Amino acid sequence: MSAQARSRRKSAAPVARSVAEELKQSRPFRSLAQEALLAVMVTSDRLASRLDRELAAAGDITRQQYNVLRILRGAGAEGLPTLEIAERMIERTPGVTRLLDRLELKGWIERQRSAEDRRQVRCKVSRSGLALLAKLDAVVDEFDDLPDSAFDDAELRELIRMLDALRALYP
Repeated sequence: MSAQARSRRKSAAPVARSVAEELKQSRPFRSLAQEALLAVMVTSDRLASRLDRELAAAGDITRQQYNVLRILRGAGAEGLPTLEIAERMIERTPGVTRLLDRLELKGWIERQRSAEDRRQVRCKVSRSGLALLAKLDAVVDEFDDLPDSAFDDAELRELIRMLDALRALYP
């Protein structure tokens, strides 16, 4: 997107309410750091809820299921072992095996026990799963592009840098 188009879109972005207003906070926050963390958490919840609604409407799929399918699509034809899928997920979940069970039941993934190590199960996205991802790509791309309406490239890079630094504090 051109800088001029991004500038036009940015001016049309909705006016944001403060996290204090969102939470109907009547007293000041204990610190600026507390306000910042709460702002990140409220924003994360807002993003997750919106993506949940959009994925459910477009493909009757959860964020976690979608995340697994995208991980497996990226892994290619060889697929990935279950534990590696768990390590790559955006949201850590202890129930990866149950999540994979549901995806397999829907026909979106295939699992095969490794010939070299019978304890290891490799997972691959199925044709049906790839078709679903192709259908959802436009929905998710539109969701992913929303920050372009509020930030220019330099601001997005700075946001990424700050979130990377914050995440490093909470391993």
